[in-house]
Amino acid sequence: MSREVLILLSGGIDSTACVDFYIDFGRPPFGFFIDYGQPAAKKEAESAKAIADYYSIPVIFSKWKGHTDKISGFINGRNSFLITAALMECPINVSVIAIGIHSGTDYKDCSKQFLTSMQNVIDIYKNGRLHLSAPFIDFTKAEIYFYCIERRIPIELTYSCENSDSSPCGECLSCKDREILNASL
Repeated sequence: MSREVLILLSGGIDSTACVDFYIDFGRPPFGFFIDYGQPAAKKEAESAKAIADYYSIPVIFSKWKGHTDKISGFINGRNSFLITAALMECPINVSVIAIGIHSGTDYKDCSKQFLTSMQNVIDIYKNGRLHLSAPFIDFTKAEIYFYCIERRIPIELTYSCENSDSSPCGECLSCKDREILNASL
């Protein structure tokens, strides 16, 4: 089976929704997980593998730590790094790199303007032959969550803590978002 979509698979809800979206769209993807030194890398990688196994998709694991400690919250350059790493590592037949960013956040690298800028970078190398996609860019986190519930996406396989490699801390933005979303059911 030819796989044309490379999804930045973090092990979280948003990227898992992307996997389901592309499978439902008839374009079975690859997953691409990057350990960039984030505190929850081990648990995120375990979740990415569980999600890939659930959907029977291959997943590529990559590791890059850098020399600074990564913390929870906004990390300068994170999404642009993830996208350019995917650009460097994507197989020749890939025509789409997908990322699970969404609206409703103040992060500048979760915006349509950011996507346009990154597409321009990709075009330098691929001359329009590789498209950057964020199918949930107009969704809020809650809308993605309800999309997952409606589609019976296995959110129990996902991991959403920014601080802990053992169990959710309950304090970071991702844990608080998940607590609010779970309470809304």
